[in-house]
Amino acid sequence: MSEGKKFDGEKPRFSLIPGGVLPPVINVLEFGAKKYSEGNWRQVENARTRYFDAAHRHLDAWWNGESTDPESGEHHLAHAICCLMFLLALDEPAEKPVPICKHNWQEATASGDARRTFICSKCPSQKSVSFSEVLP
Repeated sequence: MSEGKKFDGEKPRFSLIPGGVLPPVINVLEFGAKKYSEGNWRQVENARTRYFDAAHRHLDAWWNGESTDPESGEHHLAHAICCLMFLLALDEPAEKPVPICKHNWQEATASGDARRTFICSKCPSQKSVSFSEVLP
C-alpha cells in the first residue's frame, strides 16, 4: 500500500492555536450577537477608536486583577481579543467590500432535534435556538 500525500506544508497551521482559548472568544462573540445583532460591530460609528478604547478597558481590568467581565461572565482577555479582531478586520483595505448578510432564515430542524435549527438561504450562517425562542 502506498503512503498517502497531502500538500499542506505552506498552509496555516491552526493547530498552533493554544487549546481552550477559542471557546471563550466565541462566547463573547455570541454574547455580542445576541445583545446587539450579528455583524453589528461593522456598523459602529468611530469603530476603530471605540474598539481600541474597549480593548484597553478590558486589558486594564484584567491587569488590575479582575479576570471576568461582570456583564457577560466571560474573561476580560476574551473581550480584548474580540476587540482586537474587530480592529484587524477594520484595518483591511477599504476597496475590499465586507458583505453583511440580511439573513433569510429558513427552518432546517429535523425531527427529534433538541433545538430548532435555522439556515440562511443567502450565506452559510446557521442559528440554533430553543423551541421556546422566537427567531427575529
